Amino acid sequence: MSSSTYTVYYGSLVTPKTLTSYDASLHALVAVNSHGVIDWVVYDVQDSLVQTTLLEKGCPDAEVVELKDGQFMMPGFVDTHTHAPQLPNIGSGYQYELLEWLKQVTFPMEAKFSNVEFARKTYSSVVHRIINQGTTTCCYYGTLHLDATKELANIVHSLGQRAFVGKCNMDRNSETYYVEPSWQSSVTDTRALISHIQNLESGSSGIPLVKPILTPRFAISCSDQLLSSLGELAKSNPSLHIQTHISENLSEIQYTRDLFPKCKSYADVYDSFGLLRDNTVLAHAVHLSKEEIELVANRKAGISHCPTSNFNLNSGVAPIGKYLDRGIKVGLGTDVSGGYFPSILNSVRNASIASKIIAMQNRGQNDNQGGRGGFANDQLSIATLLYLATLGGAEVCAIDQEVGSLVPGKSFDAIVADVRDTAGNPALWSIDAETHDLTGKDALEGMLQRFLFCGDDRNISDVFVQGRRIGGKSN
Repeated sequence: MSSSTYTVYYGSLVTPKTLTSYDASLHALVAVNSHGVIDWVVYDVQDSLVQTTLLEKGCPDAEVVELKDGQFMMPGFVDTHTHAPQLPNIGSGYQYELLEWLKQVTFPMEAKFSNVEFARKTYSSVVHRIINQGTTTCCYYGTLHLDATKELANIVHSLGQRAFVGKCNMDRNSETYYVEPSWQSSVTDTRALISHIQNLESGSSGIPLVKPILTPRFAISCSDQLLSSLGELAKSNPSLHIQTHISENLSEIQYTRDLFPKCKSYADVYDSFGLLRDNTVLAHAVHLSKEEIELVANRKAGISHCPTSNFNLNSGVAPIGKYLDRGIKVGLGTDVSGGYFPSILNSVRNASIASKIIAMQNRGQNDNQGGRGGFANDQLSIATLLYLATLGGAEVCAIDQEVGSLVPGKSFDAIVADVRDTAGNPALWSIDAETHDLTGKDALEGMLQRFLFCGDDRNISDVFVQGRRIGGKSN
């Protein structure tokens, strides 16, 4: 490949390795080819050796993009669970718990998306905002409306974000003004959306960035016939992803048990209909039983941890450490508008708090202190939080061979974080030579921690998907 087909990024780099470790280099070279894929990475290259390294790699004339001091590259965030039509409701209705919140706040807003022009205008703003929060991959719930959800897919595609887009399936137990007329129409519209998304053009890399995802809203909203038909659709296409909710709220769990008395548990409902497998994304999982944990683990399904929403709607605290110990895939979700902010950074902070609450409630019951098999009853480390926000989310979405870390062979889905004063975020004390030592690895780890706990969209200079810049604050 000729030098001109490479873009080489030079600067500080952070990328996850495992749940307990990550790589950090103050002077890394990352070579991205014309298809948006990382060809090679070299750590710890001093300024004087950059050109020598490029020559050794056979690309002496490659374009070099140099990051500034106080900036670093890291993988883009993966939001494994959010509701695109609910962003207009952020900050509303938090006096309710889940089922009443849906009735009083959520369904009235989602019903407005029967108006396609309203959907087009709203979704354009929604997707822009989410991209600029550093989210390079997003699992979107649409509404039950086919045409509106097509618009969501179109907008995501046009803006270049990697995403899974699903039309909600809900043919019962909703408001009369917001429910599908039959299970047959729900399946017909689902098939139409799948076809529409699959017919969207691939990007310049030839890789389709937007993919369809089956979206039974939750068991309560779906009849047996609908779940059975969705299960058959899933069976006919093993690559088709699935997303739904599980065990978010105690009242929801009891209602589900009443509706499906033949099933052993909430998780067993989905399993009975063939909807629990290695590319299933289960949102929340706050109150899973031991048997359900085993079932989810055996099916290799993933859990989207949405701590902000779980706090906000008084649902509970998910025992994420217990799931990690069992080897279950876990990522983070914003769950807007149960969650009040469309940024994975906010989910990172609340995931940290949630783990500390569990640790405080179970002091002395974990002696492993973060070793593999020792996450339960312990607070999550910076390495674990980084992993959940990036590579863990990619695992949940079953795309971890493509994205989630900045290593050779994966797509350059990345953000450039900027923790300098000039970013304009007063919550993040600047990292500069006057107040901090910027010469060692500790400096970079300090920048990462401050970004995770104090950063916001003002600290996200650039957002890249498949090597293409699609957002960020810099001009």
